[in-house]
Amino acid sequence: MDNLAPTTSRRAMLGALTATTIATVAPSWRAALVRVQRSYDDDPVTLIRTVEGRALSRARYRRAEEFFPSGPARPRSEQRDLLYHAGITAQLGLSAHLLDVGFPDAWCARHIGLRVAKSLGYANATALGHNCPDMARLADVLSPYRKWNEPCLFTAPPDDGGFTAEQVRTLLRALLDRVRLVTGHARLRLGREARHV
Repeated sequence: MDNLAPTTSRRAMLGALTATTIATVAPSWRAALVRVQRSYDDDPVTLIRTVEGRALSRARYRRAEEFFPSGPARPRSEQRDLLYHAGITAQLGLSAHLLDVGFPDAWCARHIGLRVAKSLGYANATALGHNCPDMARLADVLSPYRKWNEPCLFTAPPDDGGFTAEQVRTLLRALLDRVRLVTGHARLRLGREARHV
């Protein structure tokens, strides 16, 4: 395994993860994951791909598509609701990737929670390859996404980063398309029941 080059295909890497822990994966992958873990002072994680994890990954991707904020343009005053749903969408999509590569769901809940930026960091360290500066900036704005659903009667509202609804939707679509490409999950086709935010 130590002779794998950084250009190793995702399929080869995931095949290796099925039978191995992160400690024996190619040095570039191990180093990237360890860097992210250390930057957050997180417990070590063992990546093991399972049938159950793959099924949960598929379900999370499906939920991400269901939560995707769509519909007609809304007034700027409704930006909080848009960003709350954007946070859910992004986190579900990133979770689909993390579960697919073998992160345990309980580890993710304990160490990542609702922090979209942290989830994106772990996903990119494990071959998501979505190094979009604007998505990274949006992930920071969304983290933790629960803040967009909390009243702020006596405090200033969180900084929305100046993102327009169209920019948010475009960045989320690119993220979900990348997750779909990397995981191989099918894109959900929503009918009239689609969520409109």
